[in-house]
Amino acid sequence: MLNAALELNNVAHRYGDLEAVRGVSLQLKPESVTCLLGPSGCGKTTILRLIAGLEDLQTGNILISNQTVVDSKGRSLPPEARGIGIVFQDYALFPHLNVRDNIAFGLPAGHDRANKINAALIAVDMQNYVEAFPHMLSGGQQQRVALARALAPRPTVLLLDEPFSGLDQALRVRVRDQTLHILKQSGIATLIVTHDPEEAMFMADHLAVMREGQIVQQGTPTELYFHPIDPFVASFLGEINDLPSEVNRGSVATPFGPIAAPGLSDGAKVRVLIRPEALKLTELNGQALAEGICRGRVVAARFLGRTSLLHLDVTGAGGMDAHMHARASGSFLPQEGTPVEVSVDRRQIFIFASPNPI
Repeated sequence: MLNAALELNNVAHRYGDLEAVRGVSLQLKPESVTCLLGPSGCGKTTILRLIAGLEDLQTGNILISNQTVVDSKGRSLPPEARGIGIVFQDYALFPHLNVRDNIAFGLPAGHDRANKINAALIAVDMQNYVEAFPHMLSGGQQQRVALARALAPRPTVLLLDEPFSGLDQALRVRVRDQTLHILKQSGIATLIVTHDPEEAMFMADHLAVMREGQIVQQGTPTELYFHPIDPFVASFLGEINDLPSEVNRGSVATPFGPIAAPGLSDGAKVRVLIRPEALKLTELNGQALAEGICRGRVVAARFLGRTSLLHLDVTGAGGMDAHMHARASGSFLPQEGTPVEVSVDRRQIFIFASPNPI
């Protein structure tokens, strides 16, 4: 990519017999936020360490602002010369240094050193805590100091490793929102590693999902959520109802009627994946059901605040039965045993050839 802030080309890395990263290529646009999302052990943090120069690159090359910083031929700039800022998962603040000195650590001496420290403090709204030590700060404040330290040298690329994992839920939401605002204000291309799909979709302009050392799909959060490439991506990005079916005359049977299955042969075993929020429920009114609507019975209902989680037994077209989960507004909380009409947003039905359940 021309003028990419960060570019990885066919990067691979082994730890002995373990192939931790396999042929990863990724580009970050200037001023964008990209998230690497995947389960623990999929290679996300290894990629971050390779970019930062904390691991020796074995295969491929990495460029920052179109300049090679490391390749497999032995060329390698030291970490401090790569123009990278990094926020570690545990923040790595020095307990014996106050906020100002933590941010100053690593900044070269010069006439603008104090200006860089002050600018970083203002960017994260910590200018009133310059004399405080890490143990005197909340988890969110510590995270902001770590972010300020990474921003102070004015890097080309910022790397964040699971930056919100150590925070409780309420604080995580608030700090996440603050961090995104800071990143957008800074204009620095940012790569965030996380295992949290909601966090990734909230933060990312560009999202790359990893599995077993490889990027299996990348694009905008909406592209991946509504057009997953396989069952792994579909299920990792959100809850899924997983129904077995079979292709017959170019379509598959579902409780909501047949769904076209282009590109799949008749007789192929498939999985029909439907997101819970794609199901729309209304109480039965005794009238005949329209096409594409099936009958359901509420087996269990749980109030979750903004939403309700409903467990349903549904009977649809051709007598096809299924047990499904639905997400509804928190104001809709029917009693267990309530009969309901169930329809579906067909744009959120995904069909994949696979004999194996998730």
